[in-house]
Amino acid sequence: MAVPYRKARMKNLGFCRLILILVFGAVFLLLLLRANTFKDLISRYPFESDEGEESDESFGSSYNYSLSSSKNLKLPWQNELSISLEKRNQMPPRNLDLYPKLAKNHIVIVLYVHNRPQYLRVAVDSLSRVTGIKETLLVVSHDGYFEEMNKIVDNIKFCQVKQIFAPFSPHVFPNSFPGVSSSDCMDKDDPAEKKCQGTPDQYGNHRSPKIVSLKHHWWWMMNTVWDGLKETSQHSGHILFIEEDHFIFPNAYRNLQLLVKLKPKKCPDCYAANLAPSDVKSRGEGWESLIAERMGNVGYSFNRTVWRMIHRKAKEFCSFDDYNWDITMWATVYPSFGSPVYSLRGPRTSAVHFGKCGLHQGQSENAACIDNGVFNFDVEETDRVPNIKSDWGLHVYKHQSGYQAGFRGWGGWGDKRDLQLCLEFAKLYWTSEAGKV
Repeated sequence: MAVPYRKARMKNLGFCRLILILVFGAVFLLLLLRANTFKDLISRYPFESDEGEESDESFGSSYNYSLSSSKNLKLPWQNELSISLEKRNQMPPRNLDLYPKLAKNHIVIVLYVHNRPQYLRVAVDSLSRVTGIKETLLVVSHDGYFEEMNKIVDNIKFCQVKQIFAPFSPHVFPNSFPGVSSSDCMDKDDPAEKKCQGTPDQYGNHRSPKIVSLKHHWWWMMNTVWDGLKETSQHSGHILFIEEDHFIFPNAYRNLQLLVKLKPKKCPDCYAANLAPSDVKSRGEGWESLIAERMGNVGYSFNRTVWRMIHRKAKEFCSFDDYNWDITMWATVYPSFGSPVYSLRGPRTSAVHFGKCGLHQGQSENAACIDNGVFNFDVEETDRVPNIKSDWGLHVYKHQSGYQAGFRGWGGWGDKRDLQLCLEFAKLYWTSEAGKV
């Protein structure tokens, strides 16, 4: 009886081996197809040699075509649009033929935009009238790809222009994270009951991709501008940050140069320089004095030393349950520096926030929302020339309103996937100098 049993057992073992071989073969074939598909995507965007002529079609041989496949980063698997945007980010600045060299000690300007072409036209027109604009580099950071926004930037001829596009924006992934997935929980869904994916915020609400894109874009942009771009990664001076709903006065650049120069002497404890008061409704005090107050979110600038301090607080930034980048900074990052974070500015604003609508409004002619459809702001003669004096004293606002200890945030940022993606952005261009996250 033992011999037939042994034969049957050997047959069963042979059958199991066959099943294992077929399973491993199927897995190998799947991986091979996935790799070939990825290679096919890359082949659609061939590399150009650095030795070639610099143009809009030349990206340079150092291009890292897929961040998600390098450095063991836990980033979403990229689609074709994401890969193409990542490649566009390596294109050299435009208008190099018109402005071949940047001025010594120039201040880079970063304009980060969403999808509000009505606003962007106003902001770009105001920048075109800024004295000294041709001396510097304008970086335009897009939260995804929007054709109308791209056309407006394409037509800029008043300075060097570098465009970058957030390749992991929710707007780039229409059917999967960080965009909307069919398996995502919505509103106040119970994940166990609905069998859906997602972690609610502290108020029980699940993520909204359009809302979280605001914080994701700002953090990705900061990491990319300071540490990821050839044009700015070695820039040690100040970088000015503005949005598409900011009107910039003709004297803004010259005033900012003065503030940066005066800051070490007049306010050595100041971390930044601002073009506008922290109260966006204020036009300034009109005094003959420099002002030191909390960091504003309209026309703010700082240097690499401050960025390093911010970058080291990535965990605090990414884990705070508030979808607003500025409130997150005010409520958790700045207080962690150990001392009040002051910004130096003039007594009269050089930039104003004109938007009346929310983040994703003002996207068409009919939906324009610039002061109820009409933008009308008078630029006085004093706003056309530098109006900051080096012999002025300094007024410090020591007691300022803000978010008190214990403030937990307004929510909208509770999904663990958003927290993880945010932390991965901090590692994109990680170096030993930047510090571990």
